[in-house]
Order: sequence, then structure tokens, then C-alpha cells
Amino acid sequence: MARTVNLNMTQGPLLGKIIRFSVPLMLSGMLQLLYYAADVVVVGRFAGAAVLAAVGSTGALVNLLVNLFMGVSVGCNVLVARYYGAGDHKSVSETVHCAVGASLIIGVMAAIVGLVFSTPLLRMMGSPEDVLPLASLYLKIYFCGMPFNIAYNFGAAVLRAVGDTKRPLYILTVAGLANVVLNLILVIVFHMGVAGVAIATVVSQIISSLLVMRALTLREDACHLNRKEIRVYKDKLIAMIKIGLPAGIQGSLFSLSNVIVQSSVNSFGSVVVAGNAAAANIEGFVYIAMNAIYQAAITFVSQNLGARKPKRILRVMWICLALVAAVGLVLGNLVYFCNHSLLSIYASDEEGMREAIIAVGRTRMSFVGRCYCIAGLMEVACGGMRGLGRSWTSTIVSLVGACGVRVLWIFTVFRQMGTLNSLYVSYPISWGTTFVVHMICFTLAFRAIRKELPEEAEA
Repeated sequence: MARTVNLNMTQGPLLGKIIRFSVPLMLSGMLQLLYYAADVVVVGRFAGAAVLAAVGSTGALVNLLVNLFMGVSVGCNVLVARYYGAGDHKSVSETVHCAVGASLIIGVMAAIVGLVFSTPLLRMMGSPEDVLPLASLYLKIYFCGMPFNIAYNFGAAVLRAVGDTKRPLYILTVAGLANVVLNLILVIVFHMGVAGVAIATVVSQIISSLLVMRALTLREDACHLNRKEIRVYKDKLIAMIKIGLPAGIQGSLFSLSNVIVQSSVNSFGSVVVAGNAAAANIEGFVYIAMNAIYQAAITFVSQNLGARKPKRILRVMWICLALVAAVGLVLGNLVYFCNHSLLSIYASDEEGMREAIIAVGRTRMSFVGRCYCIAGLMEVACGGMRGLGRSWTSTIVSLVGACGVRVLWIFTVFRQMGTLNSLYVSYPISWGTTFVVHMICFTLAFRAIRKELPEEAEA
């Protein structure tokens, strides 16, 4: 049996433990993002701008369709962490087996929805005619792997809930290497273009899902997975959905606003689409680093809520806010100052459009990448709300704040000015608005919960 690796989040100093939790998660997220980055880099260098635009233009739509289904895994993370913090091993085990069963059902549903609606939605987004057939092919193959993608994310959510962030890192290292190797073989050797990168991504998802399930079967604690005990426990599923569905809706709402942004980007033509896709992919690494701290906020708050330790919950939030601000400022400005070198990786000069693509990417980074720390603050505040079980409040705030402000901006200011600058500035404005409202809501929710919990004996 494999050695069980957990992290005690309810006792002892917090800063070191949050960093230990977050760093492997950052690396895991970056490796997962490399699935998509490898696709973008390989097609950009070896298949041309039209294929790069085809793959790049699918990102917002993939997130729109996936986030709704993937949100339930957040509910899994919160429940397992809360029960684990409370020492309720029976509920932990039931939640784990319910999560695995639910992931199989949700994965099939996500695949069907993606296959049926991806092409019509691409048309609604106004994808350029030279991009649409290739983007549609990429999405159809990609969604065939959705059951495996969701199974991995549910399994990783269980491991994160008890502080094991290293195994997902090892798993994604193996899957990521497989993805890169297959990309190079299928695109360069077999000239399969978007079909090749999509197939490589699906295979890597299959590998990661099998490995994470194996990791759960080898565990020796309450998170041990027994295939014969996989079933849907009604109370646990309802609780996961109650917490996770709002998270999924929120993710989809963010993605919906990004689809509207992508539609506006599409109106500028394939060169702008390609430059925007390259910059967004680079910025994604900054976001992933900050998202690890968001995951830490959810998990640490959830465990300490289960352990009935409100003082530690408050300290978790302040530490996570400080960490995410530092990470966002450093990495966001680093990628901006290195923008030419980084963007050059994504575009070949065979069609004479390399500098034009880089110029578009630089414009986006100046407004989005350099201000990404605001998005990180927003995410951590949102994570704190989810950890407290206030998921619906978080969703409503995000709907009115980030999504509402961004969409309103596009249909007013951008429509009037019609420039890329006026489009990209909607990001930091919407992030800042949502962060402020989230913090107000967290403060109110925390005060209400603290009245219900006894003063803890130890810090």
C-alpha cells in the first residue's frame, strides 16, 4: 500500500503549510495548462496562423461548457475537507465514493453536451470562416475525452482536501510529457494538425484519470477508494451539488463573459484572434499560480470550519490574500516585460504575420497580465466564501460584479470606442469591483458563523 500523505491544516503555524500546499498545486496546474499550451505552440510553429487561431478560439467556449460540470468537484473538495477536519471518517469515505460515481455520470453528460452544442456555439461567437471547420473538429475530439478529464479533477479534489497536492503533480508530470510527445509526433510527423493536438490531449487525460484513481485505491485512510463501494449517496450528492453547482455556474458565467469578449476579438480577424490566444495562454500560467492559493483558501477554511476554529479561518484569509497579491504582481509583470520572447514561441513567420501577432499579444498583456493580481484577490475572497459554505452568495456576487460589469462595458464603452484597448480594460475593472463586494460578503458571513462557534482554546 502507498504511504498516506496528509497535511494537518487545523493545528500549528499556517504560512508554511499554505505554501507547502500551494506550490505543488501551482506546478500541477501549470502542467495541466501545458496540455493546452503544447497544442497552441505546436500548431503555431508548425501549422500556421489559421490553425493557431482555430485552437486558440476554442478556449473560452471549452471553459463555458466544462466549468458548469466541473464545479461539482469544488463541492467534493469542500465536503471532504470539512468532514476530515471534523474527524468524521465515515462521511469522508462516503463522499469519496459518491464523488467518483458522480464524476462518471457528469463526465458522460459533459461529453454529450459538448459534442452537440460546440459547433453551433462557435457560429454564434462569430468564429472566422477560415477558422470554424478546424475549431469545430478540435472541440469534437476534445469533448470525447471529457469523462476522463472530469474523473481526474474529482480525484484530485479529494487528494487536495486532505492536503495531498504532491500526487496530482506527479500524475500530471507523466500525463503532460505524454501530451507533448504525442503532439510532436501527430502534428510534425503525421501532419494531423488540430486533430493531432486534440487526440494528444485526450490520451493525456485518460492517463491522468487512471493514475489518480489508482492513487485513491492505494490510500490507507478514509479516502481509500474501493471500486465495489462506488455508489451515489443521496445526501452527499445533494451537499456536493449545493456547494459545487453555484461554483460551476459562476465559472460558466465568467466563461460566458469571456465568450462575449472572444466574439468581440473575433470581429478583428484571425491575426488578432491568434495574438489574443497566445497572450491569454501565457497569462494562464499566472492565473494558475494564483488559483493554487485560491484552492488553499477553500481547503484550509473548510477544514478549520469543520474543526470549529474561527480564528484560524481569519488568519488563513489574510495570509492567502497577501500571498496571491505578491504572486500576481511578480508573475504578471514578469510575463509582460518578457512579452516579445514569450509570444515569439507561439508564432512562426512563414506567413509574415509574426510581429503583428506579437503586437496584439503585447496589447492584451499590458491591460490584463499586469493587473492579474486583482483577479487573484477576487479569487481568494471567493474561495473564502466557498470554504464557509456560502457558495450561492459568491455566485451572485460574481454574476453582478465580474460578469455584469464586463458585459455592460462591452455593450456600452467598447461598442462606442471599438478598440482593443477599450475591450481589454474591462478585465481589471470587473475584477476590482467583484473583489470589493466579495470581501464585504465574507466579512458579514464570517461574523455570522463566529457567533455560532465557541471560542477555540488554541490559536
